[in-house]
Amino acid sequence: MISVTNLNKTYGGTAALKGLDFKISKGEFVLIFGPNGAGKSTVLKTLSTLLAPTDGKILIYNTDIYDKSNDIRKNIGFVSHEPFLYENLSAQENLVFFAELYGVNNPEIRANDLLKTLQLESRADELVTNYSRGMKQRVALGRALIHEPDILFLDEPFSGLDLIGSSIITDILNKLKLKGKTIIMSTHSFDDCADLADRILVLNNGEIALETNEVDREGFKNRYLELVTAD
Repeated sequence: MISVTNLNKTYGGTAALKGLDFKISKGEFVLIFGPNGAGKSTVLKTLSTLLAPTDGKILIYNTDIYDKSNDIRKNIGFVSHEPFLYENLSAQENLVFFAELYGVNNPEIRANDLLKTLQLESRADELVTNYSRGMKQRVALGRALIHEPDILFLDEPFSGLDLIGSSIITDILNKLKLKGKTIIMSTHSFDDCADLADRILVLNNGEIALETNEVDREGFKNRYLELVTAD
């Protein structure tokens, strides 16, 4: 479903991604794990057409994503570690706005259904500027799901969330996985959805240092620490 070949990205002479090669199958939940500055956000931005690579090829549905980026975007949702919402609008207005952009049928009904799922229904009419960071992040997830995409990219979506918010988002992601959605999520915390992941890609210094379906938490943590602390 997703094929990445020799993916490179350079910023001002500094290599952020160095020749990445990997594939992701339909319905997989892949966790991109690594320390800060490893290249996790850059990978997700290139996969979701938000950032053009310096070199390499990315295929989704056997289509080069930069040849038909508009078509690809209809089938993907993206959640950044920053919500980037319209703060002067309510949560309901934010979701309706994006539903209309995507041409969703009955945008208000779709928005209200998502707000209920996100457990924000009782505060749907409040301005987003009055929301906590965790609440904003839930609205951002709703925006990414408003058009029911097949593929979901999440860039550290648990950043700044409290226990309740984390639990709500984990439950939603679990249900999406059961529906066969393809989910690619970056994190620097192993506790974020590790139990849901089918596979883990470890990035370090812009390279894939490890690819595993390791289920033993302590075993994985030990291997990870060896990789990222090696000279």
